[in-house]
Amino acid sequence: MSISKLFLGKQSEKLPDNPIPPPSGERTGWQHTLYVIRRDVLAIFSVGWILLMILCALLAPVIAPYPDQGRGRNDADNRLLPPSANNVMGTDELGRDVLSRLIFGAQPAMVASLIVVSVAMLIGVPLGAIAGYYGGWVDELIMRITDLFLAFPSLLLAMAIVSIAGPSLINAVMALVVSWWPWYTRLVRSTTRSLKEEYFIEAARAIGVSDVIIISRHILPNTITPIIVQATIDIGTVILATTSLAFLGLGTQPPNADWGLMIDQGRQFLRQAWWYSLYPGVAIFLTVLAFNLLGDTLRDIFDPRQYR
Repeated sequence: MSISKLFLGKQSEKLPDNPIPPPSGERTGWQHTLYVIRRDVLAIFSVGWILLMILCALLAPVIAPYPDQGRGRNDADNRLLPPSANNVMGTDELGRDVLSRLIFGAQPAMVASLIVVSVAMLIGVPLGAIAGYYGGWVDELIMRITDLFLAFPSLLLAMAIVSIAGPSLINAVMALVVSWWPWYTRLVRSTTRSLKEEYFIEAARAIGVSDVIIISRHILPNTITPIIVQATIDIGTVILATTSLAFLGLGTQPPNADWGLMIDQGRQFLRQAWWYSLYPGVAIFLTVLAFNLLGDTLRDIFDPRQYR
């Protein structure tokens, strides 16, 4: 006999099988998400631009008008041509189509940023949950190590690591992971310290639930909202960091396309070929802006009290 029949008797058999729909004025999760995005022009722009960049990163050989030039093939006969019908954004000093290079440059920007943020979360989130839940010497040990990494500016620490390991996109990604995970440790630790005093955590301890289950099933799911918002904003910041390393010659190496590398190579041609550095700079600006706006939108979605 089910619990409902035990307490309600035969009346429970008359209950409808389908759940009662929400009132007409109450929006579900997806409805609220679409509602917030539709009401905000900046949110529509951020989502659209990010989807466009993801599409460019995934389908660069198909979208780019000159895929071979996007990969690095030279065309010396068409050096530094201004924007035209054949080359919408002009060509660079080696005759390569800037638009094709720009589309291929979305690959290292998007892929590297997603890898850095994902790995940093995998390292920092569990450490922050452990430090906040156990406290004591465990908290002290983890947080002192975290403070040691936070004592150095993230980009400066990444530059030092890449300089030792050698310039490449892989080394740049590894260096940024090393300098990025402490931020998630501090964020999750502060949230965990407040959550572990809640009644549902104390009830779980009282019935003998193990610490691993409490952390994985009760604490971490309740920290997911600030983590997602912070990760979304961090993706834009990491794109700025990876392109900065490429600009300094410590990231993506020629002939591979990278927005930061394109700006660096176009500096010496600013007077005669302004388009060479302008368009990659605009791409970086719009992409970082889009991820920051998306982070604000997600904050509004998860916490309607902060809706702008």
